Amino acid sequence: MMLGAASDVWRFQPHPEVWVLIIGLLAMGWYVARVLGPQVVADTDTVVTRNQTRWFFGAIALLWIVSDWPIHDLSEEYLYWVHMVQHLVITFVIPPMVLLATPEWLARLIVSSDGSSGVWIRRLAHPIVAGLLFNAVVAVTHAPVVVNFSVENGPFHYALHVTVFMTALLMWVPVAGPLPELRISLPAQMIYLFLMSVIPTIPGGWLTFADSAVYSAYDHDVRLWGTTVIRDQQAAGMIMKVVGGFYLWSIIAVLFFRWSNTSSDEHRKMRRVDSAEILTYDEVSSAFAESGPAPVEPSPETDAP
Repeated sequence: MMLGAASDVWRFQPHPEVWVLIIGLLAMGWYVARVLGPQVVADTDTVVTRNQTRWFFGAIALLWIVSDWPIHDLSEEYLYWVHMVQHLVITFVIPPMVLLATPEWLARLIVSSDGSSGVWIRRLAHPIVAGLLFNAVVAVTHAPVVVNFSVENGPFHYALHVTVFMTALLMWVPVAGPLPELRISLPAQMIYLFLMSVIPTIPGGWLTFADSAVYSAYDHDVRLWGTTVIRDQQAAGMIMKVVGGFYLWSIIAVLFFRWSNTSSDEHRKMRRVDSAEILTYDEVSSAFAESGPAPVEPSPETDAP
């Protein structure tokens, strides 16, 4: 690798389309919190909570980091494992953060039951539909012809990222959606996320065990840190299988403990109700003592004439 080529890798490359996107999202967030929210939400209710604000700014910051220089340039021009990290963040991290940042009143405006867009969103956010759609898009986006063309064509690459993000957003609605009726139960969420972790292992294993260059766009002379194209693919496959799976399994563990605590609380409440309905010996004795002796009925012999 030539010294000039190596130094050219780290040259600053501006991405004004990313800056416009970030500024637009921040402006949209300000409009929702300061203009739209006060018109929709009652004066006594909170427009946006502090946690929702934190999730919003965290998602924007993370989106900016993975979409701008240098991660964007490294992922699209030199290292496919960086590209895999970028996609994991776009599909597994940012979408649930966006959903957790969305107030319920705003979600009901977007997913209104009387509008055609709301009907379609509710249909696409169904766990089976959303899961199949997301994994189909993941499979297509890892096809060699799609990856190679996206590296060469900027608009197609941008549209591909938008499609991946939108399908990931739908996939996370049953788990982290702001509308309670669109979320599934905690046990179902655990099964759902487990299935989401299993299916991506297929392309991940394919990349890990490939003995030749899968993507010609990444098979070039400029190699960073001495990483060959085969090792680059293997690292990308391991990130997709191990890192992505471990991330989802960690969320499953959190959901399990939450479900366990909820079940324990409900069990304790039921025991308190049952124990309240059972009378002790002291309570029965006290009730008899307060009632006094039973009235004596006259016998038939004394009443006879």
